[in-house]
Amino acid sequence: MAEKPEDLNLPMAVVTRITKEALPEGCAISKEARTALSKAASVFVLYATSCANTVAQKSKRKTLTAPDVFTAMEEMEFETFLEPLKESLEAFRSEQNEMKERKAAKKREKEATEKASQEEEKGEEEDRDEGAEKDDDANKEGEEVVKDTNVESPEVQMIE
Repeated sequence: MAEKPEDLNLPMAVVTRITKEALPEGCAISKEARTALSKAASVFVLYATSCANTVAQKSKRKTLTAPDVFTAMEEMEFETFLEPLKESLEAFRSEQNEMKERKAAKKREKEATEKASQEEEKGEEEDRDEGAEKDDDANKEGEEVVKDTNVESPEVQMIE
């Protein structure tokens, strides 16, 4: 839990951005009003969390789920927010799935590229090996076997 009550407030930048999006163009909001909205939003989040936790505990669970929050919103008599909340959650889930799919596709593409690159390197290596074998064969055919007759070994001296 937070050490100070101020730690529970939403960041002022977030509050400012949300209020600017919600208010009509040209409408200003004072610093005091932003602070009040921040504290009110924090109180609402804590209350909703507490209600959702109660719902989860009744179900003998420790983890809060989206349905717990939906039930809490009904118990808090905020039914009018349920449909937009559910739509927002669905949009979030869709976005998360799309991101996962893009990441997986990118990973598959990278793996395919790496595999093709490895196969290409392997093919080039085999071509080099085949070329080296052909060069060795050509050298053996054109090469004369030269024996050094100037070296006198003890066995040769005895024969002479």
